[in-house]
Amino acid sequence: MSTILMNTLLIENVTIITLGGGSKILKDYSVLIRGGLIDTIAPSGELDRTDAQVLDGRGRVLLPGFINTHMHFYSSFARGLVKAKPASNFSEILENLWWRLDKRLELEDVYFSARVAMLEAIRHGTTTLVDHHASPYSIRGSLEQILKAAGDSGLRTAVCYEVSDRDGPDIARQGIEENEWAIKTVREDSSGMFQALFGLHAAFTLSDETLRECQKSASSLGAGFHVHVAEGPEDQALSLKEHQKRVVSRLHDFGITGPGSIFAHCVHVDKDELELIQKTDTMVVHNPQSNMNNAVGVADINAMLEKGVLVGLGTDAMTTNMLEELRSGIWIQKLQTNDPGAGFAQCVQLLTENNAKIYQRLFGHQCGLIQPGARADLILIDYDPFTQMTAENFAGHLVFGLSQSSVSTTICDGKILMDEGRILNQDQEEIYGAARNLSQKLWERF
Repeated sequence: MSTILMNTLLIENVTIITLGGGSKILKDYSVLIRGGLIDTIAPSGELDRTDAQVLDGRGRVLLPGFINTHMHFYSSFARGLVKAKPASNFSEILENLWWRLDKRLELEDVYFSARVAMLEAIRHGTTTLVDHHASPYSIRGSLEQILKAAGDSGLRTAVCYEVSDRDGPDIARQGIEENEWAIKTVREDSSGMFQALFGLHAAFTLSDETLRECQKSASSLGAGFHVHVAEGPEDQALSLKEHQKRVVSRLHDFGITGPGSIFAHCVHVDKDELELIQKTDTMVVHNPQSNMNNAVGVADINAMLEKGVLVGLGTDAMTTNMLEELRSGIWIQKLQTNDPGAGFAQCVQLLTENNAKIYQRLFGHQCGLIQPGARADLILIDYDPFTQMTAENFAGHLVFGLSQSSVSTTICDGKILMDEGRILNQDQEEIYGAARNLSQKLWERF
């Protein structure tokens, strides 16, 4: 099998949801793609088909591909693992499962755990993933494996390695060097497909000395950070006990805040910390399903948005289905606030507007909207609404209709990765077979 690779692709007979500012619904329209960019949008039948590969949308809905702004590919190999001891709090979840699993990862595990996650992303219409990786005894070369998996899969990917002191100073140093390698490497690539941040695990596993070294390195490279912040109450408790300051203040003191940095979770931040996040224009990523699964609480995204914080939506590896994450985020906001009117518009904004803004900060170009000049990352969904769908009521169709429908086609950078539900240019059977074999060996080492 081979991906359909043509410089010009014409998608006809679709209902376009443009998203972006002033989102529009364009019925029976076509989109012309040239060189991986959206070139022209016009009513069906008006665009020249000469020298173009034509894709008949058959009346389906055309949307921008979804963006997942916080992910852990290596978590793929935890699916079905039953050897972890039961946990009664977040610290025990880390110690009993994730910090045991990541220590046993080998480079081949890193590659194939990313490949299977990316296959699932393609099936669910997710075309960009911002990953946060850890494999403390297989650090060197780990981000290269993830970038290779992304190249083989055809998806846009941002990588980082989570530096931590929990496994000793030598491993922390290797993590710093792996981040440096990735940041330098993606800058040599002109495809626009890859990006790199400087990864940190969390404040409670990082000494002042290591934070200082990370900031010095990232500053010299002009890189932002990707770090878990106040995900569980333990992060704040340790910071107050050992450093006499709250997590965001401590990170800010070491230059970790800023418009190029992602603070994942922020469940347990207070008003002063939120003010600091806003003043430094630091990005936040909300991961509702993970927060529920770990029983750590619910981030106050309403307060964040009211403050003007740029908040996106991630999955923290719970899924690659962004519409599933969206729905979960809405329900938990309603329940948490005891207000059936809360969370709906806000969560939709996170996915359909803010993730594209985070993407643009990271990658430096437009994606996540359908307009001329934007990157051609697009999906077709089998959805024939039985009530009127307009720009005003689109959010209701997204949450209650499109989310229950199937992605038929996934396109990234103008290349068709899945068509009519069939993955192109990847041998799924071979990839899944390798993943089953490797994950079984990993579980035996667990």
